[in-house]
Amino acid sequence: MYLRRIKHKGLRRLYDDDDASGLKPDWVPKLRRILAALNTICSPEEMDLPGYGFHELKGNRKGTYSLIVTRNWRVTFGWDSEGPTDVNLEDYHER
Repeated sequence: MYLRRIKHKGLRRLYDDDDASGLKPDWVPKLRRILAALNTICSPEEMDLPGYGFHELKGNRKGTYSLIVTRNWRVTFGWDSEGPTDVNLEDYHER
C-alpha cells in the first residue's frame, strides 16, 4: 500500500521525507509506527492493535477511522479500494 493522500502537512513531511518538523517531538515515535502500519495493512480492521484505540467514527464521519495519538489527538483515515486515504492528524473533539 501507499498512502496516497495525507492531509496534515506535518504528517506528509514525516512520511515523505522523515522530517518531523511541525509535529510534537513526543508524538513522533507513535506517528511513525502508525504511518508504517497504515502503509502495510489490507483492511482498516488490521489497525485494531493494543494502545491505538481503533474505531470507526459515527454520524457524518462514518467511513472514517480513528487511532489515538495522545489525549484528544487522533490520526484519522478513510478507506477505499486502493487502501488508506485522507490521512489526517486532528483533534476532532474540539468541534
